[in-house]
Amino acid sequence: MSKDVVTVERNDPLTVADDLIMQKHIRHVLVLDAYGDLCGVITKRDLFRGAVLRSLGYGQRAEQMLLAKLLVKEAMTEDPVTVEPGASLTEAARILIDKGIGCLPVTEDGKLVGILTEGDYVRLAVGKLAKSSPKNA
Repeated sequence: MSKDVVTVERNDPLTVADDLIMQKHIRHVLVLDAYGDLCGVITKRDLFRGAVLRSLGYGQRAEQMLLAKLLVKEAMTEDPVTVEPGASLTEAARILIDKGIGCLPVTEDGKLVGILTEGDYVRLAVGKLAKSSPKNA
């Protein structure tokens, strides 16, 4: 789980989320409401439509103009599936697989404390593989 969670507010323009995803090389940004409570998630896939606009010949400037006109709340997935900090890695992985999602916000008493992503599992697997490698013996 990463405790360094990238967030936006639901009324931010989509350009804010798009910029964060591009600059930080991430795929998921969590969305907070005016009270700081988790209310959604916006993904790189949600923003993929901009690439479709470019491929149709509208160009990057047109994409940025469109994203600036739309708000995060208009593209986000509301009420994301979450997990508590005490959940096992196996339980969390099962949720990711069963729901077909790429991230699980981690909440405690309704407050956001972290995020668990598919990438976390890949890093865990790579670490275990490296430790069991004959080169490291």
